[in-house]
Amino acid sequence: MKTGTEGAKRGFVDYLWERMSKGSFWATKLKSWLWVFIRTVLISGISFIILYPILIKVVIAFKDPIDLYDATVVWIPKHFTLDNFKLVSDALHFPKIMLNTALLSGTVMFLQTLCCVLAGYGFSRIKFRGSGLLFGCVIFTILVPPQTIMIPTYLQYKNFDVLGIVSLFTTQPINLINTYWPFLISSALGMGLKTGLFVYIFRQFFRGIPKEMEEAALVDGSGTFGTFTKIILPNAMPAVVTVMLFSFVWQWNDSYFTGLILNDAKVMSSMMSTAAAQILFFLTPPGGSFKPDPLYLSMIQNTAVLMAISPLIVMYLFVQRHFVESMERSGLVG
Repeated sequence: MKTGTEGAKRGFVDYLWERMSKGSFWATKLKSWLWVFIRTVLISGISFIILYPILIKVVIAFKDPIDLYDATVVWIPKHFTLDNFKLVSDALHFPKIMLNTALLSGTVMFLQTLCCVLAGYGFSRIKFRGSGLLFGCVIFTILVPPQTIMIPTYLQYKNFDVLGIVSLFTTQPINLINTYWPFLISSALGMGLKTGLFVYIFRQFFRGIPKEMEEAALVDGSGTFGTFTKIILPNAMPAVVTVMLFSFVWQWNDSYFTGLILNDAKVMSSMMSTAAAQILFFLTPPGGSFKPDPLYLSMIQNTAVLMAISPLIVMYLFVQRHFVESMERSGLVG
C-alpha cells in the first residue's frame, strides 16, 4: 500500500516538474523573442532617424517638378526624371569639381596617413626623454580650435618663406594662397586637419600589438624599419584604413580651410557654399531677370547635396568592416 502511495506521489511530483520545466522553457523563449522585438524596433527607429535626411534627398532628386505640387506624392515620385542631376552637373561643373576634390583629398589622405603612422609608431614603441610631454602637445592640437590660428596660417602661406631661403633666390616670398600647396605641405609636415587625432589612433592601435612579434623579428636579424614595414604595418591595416577614411572624408567636407586658402570654387565644399547662387545664375536667361520657384530651387539644391555625398557613402560601404574593427582596438569612442 505504501509502495503504491509513494509511486503516486512520485508520479505527481514528476508531473509537476515536467509542467514547471515546460513553463520555464516557454517563459525563456518569450523573453528572448520580446528582447529581439524591442531591439529590432529600437535599431530600426534609430537607423530611420539617421537615414531620413538622405532618404528625403534621394526621393527629391528623382522627382519631376510636377510632383512638387502633387499632394499624393510623398515618398515614391509619379514621374521619375534624371534632369535634376543633369542640371546640377552643368550648372556647377560637377565632373571637374569632383575630380579636383578627389585628387586633393586622395593626396592629402596619403601624406597624412604616412606622417601619422610613423609618428604613432614612434610614440608607442620608442621611449625617450620628453616623449610624454611631446605626445601631450600632440593631443593639445586636438583641443585648439583652428580659428585661433587663422590669421597666422593665412599669413604664413601668403608670404611663404622657409628660413629666408625662398627670398634668397626669388627676392620675395611666394604667395601660395588659392593653390593646393598649403594642404599638401600641412599634411606632409603633421599639421593637417585632425592630425593629432590620427596620431592618437595609431598610437593606441600599436600599443595593442604584442611586442613579442617585434622581438622575434629583431632576433631574426630584421632592423627597426624592416620590422615596421613587414610585420607591424600589415597588422595595422584596420587602423590605416580608418585614418585614410577619416582623412579623405574630412578633407572632402572641409569648408573652413578651403574657404581660407582657396578664393575660387575649386573643390566640393567651396562649391556647395555657393551652389544656390551658381544654380540661380545658370537658370537666369542672358540679359533677363528670373524669379525661380523656391520649391524647385530647393529641389535642385538637394540634388546637388546628394551628388556631393554619394562618393563618400559608396566608399564607406567598402571599408566599414575595417573601420569598426579599428574603433574597437584603438579604444576611440564618441
